[in-house]
Amino acid sequence: MNDFNLDTIRLSLHILAVSIWVGGQIVMVGLVPVLRDLSPDAPRLAAARFGQVAWSAFALAVVTGIWNIVDLEGTQTNEYNVTLGVKLLVVTLSGMAAFLHQRTPSPAMRGITGAIGFFAAIAALVLGVML
Repeated sequence: MNDFNLDTIRLSLHILAVSIWVGGQIVMVGLVPVLRDLSPDAPRLAAARFGQVAWSAFALAVVTGIWNIVDLEGTQTNEYNVTLGVKLLVVTLSGMAAFLHQRTPSPAMRGITGAIGFFAAIAALVLGVML
């Protein structure tokens, strides 16, 4: 049995943060139709509140991700480094797309940036599992 240690805390926080970032997006997609039925403003209000939680989780994922990289520095293979590099790119893409999604007034651009952000987040999650 493994001991409860700093590695356990670091990885648990990282997984929790990623779960909120990715899982929250899935929940929001499922809630939008119901929210629209309640009020035309309800999806925007719910998304704004979710954004407060999601961006905190994104920041925690970035901090714990950096912590993971620093903790493993010098022990990775070239294959690991390539996978990590691609993961970092899609994490950045996910964050940038979500940022643009929140700020664009265009419904079409919100759809495009929402989809890009979501699929990049899923890709980052899968690459993280591969690591």
